[in-house]
Amino acid sequence: MSDRGDRIEPFSPRRQGTVDYMRTAGRRSNVHGLIEVDVTEARRRIETIEAQTGESLSFTAFLVFCLAQALEEHPHVNAYRDWRGRVHVFEDVDVNVLVESTVNGERMAVPHVVRTANERSVRSIHEEIRAAQESWDPTDLSRWDELALRLPGFVRRLVWRLPQWFPRRWKDVAGTVAVTSVGMFGEGGGWAISPTNYTLQVTIGGISEKPRVVDGEITTRELLNLTVTFDHDVVEGAPATRFVQRSANSSRTPVGWSREKRPDPTRTSVQDWKPPSRVHPVWSVSEGLTLAITLQIAF
Repeated sequence: MSDRGDRIEPFSPRRQGTVDYMRTAGRRSNVHGLIEVDVTEARRRIETIEAQTGESLSFTAFLVFCLAQALEEHPHVNAYRDWRGRVHVFEDVDVNVLVESTVNGERMAVPHVVRTANERSVRSIHEEIRAAQESWDPTDLSRWDELALRLPGFVRRLVWRLPQWFPRRWKDVAGTVAVTSVGMFGEGGGWAISPTNYTLQVTIGGISEKPRVVDGEITTRELLNLTVTFDHDVVEGAPATRFVQRSANSSRTPVGWSREKRPDPTRTSVQDWKPPSRVHPVWSVSEGLTLAITLQIAF
C-alpha cells in the first residue's frame, strides 16, 4: 500500500486554544435542549425590510435581539457562580456571537462580543456584526499571546476557569452568554451539540421546511433548529424552560425590532464604530494565564 500524498502538518497554536476550551468546558454540568422554532414570519419581515430599504438584515442579529429580550425578563439565566458559591446576576446582556469572516482567503467564524444587547435594536446589532466582519484580522495575536499558547496544556487551561473564579472578569473579557452557529457553513436542517464555558449558549442550526397546522390548515413553514445549553449548576430546569419558551415566542412573533432603550454610548454609526481590542478565542491569553496561575498558587 502506497502512502504517497500523505503529509504531516503542524497544529496551529490558535487551534490549540480551542482544544483547551473544549476540554475544560466538557467538565461543566451542561444540559442541552433541542428545539424547533417557527421563523416563517420573522424571515418574511426581514425580506420586507430588505425590499423597502435595499439593505440586508442579519438573521443572527434578529436572534441575538430575541435572546437578549428574553434574558432581560429572566435575569437569573444571565448569571454565574463564583469560587465562594455566590451567584452573580448581570443586568447587561453581553452576547458573544460568532461572525463569519475571511482571513487569508479562508472563511472562518470568529467571536465578537455585542455589549448591552438587551438595550439595542435589531438594526444596531446588525450594523455592529457587519462592521466586525469587515474589521481587522481577528486572528492577529500579540507576541505574548503567541508565547502563552505554547505553554503546557495544564497551564493554558487555567484561563478557562475564570467563569468559576471571577464572573465579573469573564463578563468583561468574553460576555455573559454565547451564540454560535453551524448553519452559516451549510444548508438544510439539523442540530449541533457542543460543550460550553457559559451558563447559557444557543447554537444555531439549519432551517428546513416542514408541514405544520396553522389556523386549522396544513401549510409549509420554515423551522429553525436551535440547541439551548444551560449550566445546571447555575440554572434549574423550570426557569430554563420558561426562558426557552419566552425566547421561542419572540422568534415566532417579530415585534419591537426598532426598540432601543438608550443610544449606544460606544458609537453613533457604523462608520464611527471601532472593534474592541482582542476579542477572539484567546482574548488576552497572556493576561488571563497570569491571573489564573496567581489564583492557583493562592488557593
